[in-house]
Amino acid sequence: MAVVTGAGRGIGRAVARVLAREGAALVLAARSSRELEAAAREIADEGGRVLTLATDVSDETAVSALMQRALTEQGRIDILVTAAGTAAFGLAADAKIADWDQMLGVNLRGAMLCCRAVLPAMMSQRSGTIINIGSVVTSRVLTGSAAYTASKYGLLGFSRVLADEMRAYGVRVAVLSAGATDTSLWDAIPNPPDRGRMLRPEQVAEAALAMALTEPNATLEEMTLLPAGGVL
Repeated sequence: MAVVTGAGRGIGRAVARVLAREGAALVLAARSSRELEAAAREIADEGGRVLTLATDVSDETAVSALMQRALTEQGRIDILVTAAGTAAFGLAADAKIADWDQMLGVNLRGAMLCCRAVLPAMMSQRSGTIINIGSVVTSRVLTGSAAYTASKYGLLGFSRVLADEMRAYGVRVAVLSAGATDTSLWDAIPNPPDRGRMLRPEQVAEAALAMALTEPNATLEEMTLLPAGGVL
């Protein structure tokens, strides 16, 4: 059974479809009910089992309700993929505090809240895989992405510590750092790189699946996936 956040579009939606293809029962979360319903219809049409719940991952109460619903419906949570994310770009000197707060709230706080909410169940069953969707900005400098980069560095550091803390419980924690991926994130960015040279969400989803399907006696804790064309 898998919970996927940010499942209404982009990487999260692609991950949900790949996990459904492998037979996982799904609980999908995103802020937009409309996008969630569209994703759920796709998966159901392909024979998947899916439940949706509109959720703001930066809201502790909402995240707790999401995970409790998942446990009530399925009895356990085997996989958590935190793909919910937001981004705004511009020079640090011109940054809006609201943008910083939103990116840290969703990209870092949101992932932390989701991880914390599933840990009691995973620790009790002594198994589970958490995959946090990171970014290549933790290894490459992207001018104009100071707040976004700060949030993803925080996610990487948090995930490394959590992975070490969870080893004794059989819970695996991983970070999938993707390079430029052709999602709607680029729609609002003037003069973006050539989107035809970017990764497709489905490629990132296949990498996440490989992390999730690693044999229980091993773990892929960090993976970086880059476009072969050299874009980010």
